[in-house]
Amino acid sequence: MTEPIPPELEPFVAEKVVLLQTRKRDGSWVDTPVNIAVRGGRAYFRTPGRASKNKRLKNFPEVRISPCTWRGRVTGSAVEATARLLSGAESVAAARAIDRKYPVLQRYLVRAAHKVMRTPTLHYELTGLHPPR
Repeated sequence: MTEPIPPELEPFVAEKVVLLQTRKRDGSWVDTPVNIAVRGGRAYFRTPGRASKNKRLKNFPEVRISPCTWRGRVTGSAVEATARLLSGAESVAAARAIDRKYPVLQRYLVRAAHKVMRTPTLHYELTGLHPPR
């Protein structure tokens, strides 16, 4: 039996890509399209360890996400959330959820790219989703 999906996550269940907006120290926002997976009432995304967004997320875990196209054109309303870096069993659970939703792209191609780049694969959970203030 899986956890029920909270109403604020419902719009993202069927989405393949969301525009993740992370904040820089100067307060400006940086847009990055990422694949999202919602499983058991939780939303996850994966990123290479050397990506600049990891430093931004460490400094400012507050993010905005919006449904978007593969190229990053926004197609729906934004919500605010907090990105939390996962480790251990939580990271493995996130990896499984992402791999199930994107069996070729994320499970094989992205992992292979991270291996070639010699960078770890990091997993984040999006929590506390709410409409923008």
